[in-house]
Amino acid sequence: MGNESVVLILFVIASTVAVLAKRIHLPYTIALMAVGLALGAAQLLHAPKISQEMLYAIFLPGLIFEAAIHLRTSDMAKDFWLIAVFVIPGVIISTVVTAAVLVPASVWFAGIDAFTWPLAILFGAAVAATDPVSVISIFKELGAPRRLRLLIESESLLNDGTSIVVFVLAMQFLHGDLGTPQQALVDFFRIVGFGLLVGVMVGLLAAMLMRHLDDAMVTITVTTVAAYGSFLIADKFGVSGVMSTVATGLICGNKGFQGVLFPSIRITTEAFWEYIAFALNSLIFLLMGFAINLKMLWELWPVVLIAYVSVLLARLIVVSSTWAVFYPTRLHFPFRWSLAMEWGGLRGALSMVLVLSLPDSMAMKDVVVTLVFGVVLLSIFVQGLTMTPLLKMLGIISKRTQVFGYEELKARISLLEDALDDLDRAEKRRMLSKSSAENLKEEYQKQLDEAKADLDALDIDRDALVEEETMRFRRREIMAQKANLLELYQNGALNPDAYHHLKSDLDTRLLELENMGA
Repeated sequence: MGNESVVLILFVIASTVAVLAKRIHLPYTIALMAVGLALGAAQLLHAPKISQEMLYAIFLPGLIFEAAIHLRTSDMAKDFWLIAVFVIPGVIISTVVTAAVLVPASVWFAGIDAFTWPLAILFGAAVAATDPVSVISIFKELGAPRRLRLLIESESLLNDGTSIVVFVLAMQFLHGDLGTPQQALVDFFRIVGFGLLVGVMVGLLAAMLMRHLDDAMVTITVTTVAAYGSFLIADKFGVSGVMSTVATGLICGNKGFQGVLFPSIRITTEAFWEYIAFALNSLIFLLMGFAINLKMLWELWPVVLIAYVSVLLARLIVVSSTWAVFYPTRLHFPFRWSLAMEWGGLRGALSMVLVLSLPDSMAMKDVVVTLVFGVVLLSIFVQGLTMTPLLKMLGIISKRTQVFGYEELKARISLLEDALDDLDRAEKRRMLSKSSAENLKEEYQKQLDEAKADLDALDIDRDALVEEETMRFRRREIMAQKANLLELYQNGALNPDAYHHLKSDLDTRLLELENMGA
């Protein structure tokens, strides 16, 4: 059976798994991992041949770009220094701590003397990249605070790029292509910095084109060329293609989508990229099942367990240290959030892409692949399945999540009543015939009656409703005060010192509300 047939079969399997996982309310990444493992064990299909170049050039840009276009740079800017600590020193510390635990553990528990520091750094970099796809879906479903979701998504997107750069440098060291530590540090910032520069240039060009397009298919084509083009251009110049794609995705998702002529274009384009991410994630999880050696996984289970614990320990050190550093500042966040962020740092598709890209000629490749797979397996099953109980135990989600359905119904009723008012005006001005107006009124009135009935039947905690509405009103008033403050400053009614002092106070109050879940 050829590669094309196998890939098609894998897509059919992935689609079936996704539908079944949805029905039983199970994150599809967990279901895919289980099915991939079963396929690999049964050996019913031959694994398709996928080269390192294909893994890098096809899988990475699609996964990274899709994550980037959904993030708002304005939200990321509020927590810039917090995110920066997570993605640069955080990834490096995580990599080193993981390696420091793994090197002695591999000797003590499995007698593997060949697992050297460079190899352990390679492994640590591969598992430093977090993949919170299933965690974020749980957060959204349960109504976790918006700022917490943004912190985890932003950190994950940017630490992917940092971990890949560290991974590439470790690979170069193993092949003897890396010089002194000072040179490695220079190379790190050169690869990251120039990669971002390439991405910014490609992203601005793509955003400029997107603003003048009135066709969804052409817009999808432009974003596809931008995502993969920025990666390939950066790679051609020997800088980070991942960082380039991150920058391109952020610019397209913010400047590009803000200027599109029709909302339907944005919806269609985002839906396309969501499918691309689903398809690539599905293939990676299923391909990993073919690549794993179950016999070796069983033989190395003590080292796999130690590796998993070392990853958790490294995550604990990074997140707790960051919480402590920012505790005295206005960027602080609740300590219980740090526990959720530690446990929510799942490993997934990106870690597996990196380890699958290792050349077959590399010594100890099978051991590294097995360890990474084991860590991802434990991460997804242990952390993924216990995330909801942990959030409830920490009190990060509360009865206020009941309010979301209430608010949705209120908004729907308001929109339908506005539509009926518009129909009345259109009919009076002879913009609609009486028959057309009556048909539309009947349709909208039926929807309005159903929404009102649903609202009346809704069993909601009134205390939770009051708390939520109070927080939302305070947030809206702070945003209005910020707008008025800026207007006073621009009109010359405030001096710069007074403006910046008042703005800082309002920003602090806004962050406090967001920490509470507003």
